Amino acid sequence: MKRAVLTVGVAVFLATPAAAQWLGQPIWNNPMGATGITIYGDYGKPNTDAGQGSAVGGRVALASGSVTLTLGVASWKPEAFSSRVMSYGGTMAARLIGGSLLPVAVNLQVGGAQNPKVTSGTQTWPQTTTAQGALGFSVALPTPGVSIEPYFSPGVRYHKYWNVTTGPSHDTNFGWVVGGNLSFGPMGIHLAYDSEKFGAATRGVFGVGANVAIRVPLGT
Repeated sequence: MKRAVLTVGVAVFLATPAAAQWLGQPIWNNPMGATGITIYGDYGKPNTDAGQGSAVGGRVALASGSVTLTLGVASWKPEAFSSRVMSYGGTMAARLIGGSLLPVAVNLQVGGAQNPKVTSGTQTWPQTTTAQGALGFSVALPTPGVSIEPYFSPGVRYHKYWNVTTGPSHDTNFGWVVGGNLSFGPMGIHLAYDSEKFGAATRGVFGVGANVAIRVPLGT
């Protein structure tokens, strides 16, 4: 299972602009990993440099302990738009260090998403493809009755803008995410802040959401 997931994951997914992967959302991470299927509901709030507005999204993750594949979609309405911008994509995360016997974890995450061109009045959001790669570092806090995993995830993001007539057609930026995953049995809450530098601007996105896990034994 693990080898098959890794083989598929190497070829995974393309992504978007607005500070992160799914538009209007942070790049979520879970360095500790999990086992089974997890369903996520997400809400994102970009800052002024990232277009403001708000975004809602959903993800489904399939995990075998040390390897996690995630597919998701987000719908973002920028402040200056009357219509929404959709983005689709996914990630693969492989845990490099950590597990049930270690309170720390390190993972490698790659992925991306795609959004179509959207025109709203005089505003246009270009068709964009983004690829990202990052490392995740987390610590499991020994808290009775609840699992708390704060994490930090720095990485590189590449953005390709299709059919643009002015400005750059692509760029590569450094970005980072600080967040936390909390779980109470099968239920959980996740939150994160994503920051990415675009020239003189810093695009930031705060995100929060809830999730439910279905513990299906897939091996580790």
